[in-house]
Amino acid sequence: MSTTPVEMTEVRLDKWLWAARCFKTRSVAAEACDAGHVKLNANSAKPSKLVRKGDRIEARTEGGLRVFEVVALSDRRGPADQARTLYVDHSPPPPPRDDTMVVRDRGTGRPSKRELRQIQKLRGY
Repeated sequence: MSTTPVEMTEVRLDKWLWAARCFKTRSVAAEACDAGHVKLNANSAKPSKLVRKGDRIEARTEGGLRVFEVVALSDRRGPADQARTLYVDHSPPPPPRDDTMVVRDRGTGRPSKRELRQIQKLRGY
């Protein structure tokens, strides 16, 4: 009996997302797939869909949209360094933060009705 590892040709989508540290648990990855937050090659994918090298995965996570090109396959979760070797990240940069925060002087009390409207207008409410 040989003990050499067999090269994987395909892995379940939920296992790969979990191994690539895109989602914290495999069940959360499966729920995201079921909810339609994950696309495999521009098509909505179920958790049991098989991933191959060269596939493109788009996942909407808490951190925003992430776009991956699969370079390697794994069904085991390892350290973050190892997870980064599974994909090439094509994610768009996060939108710039709006630094126009309204700062009021301390001790001036609650904002007036007019000031509240101005604050809401700045925040886009």
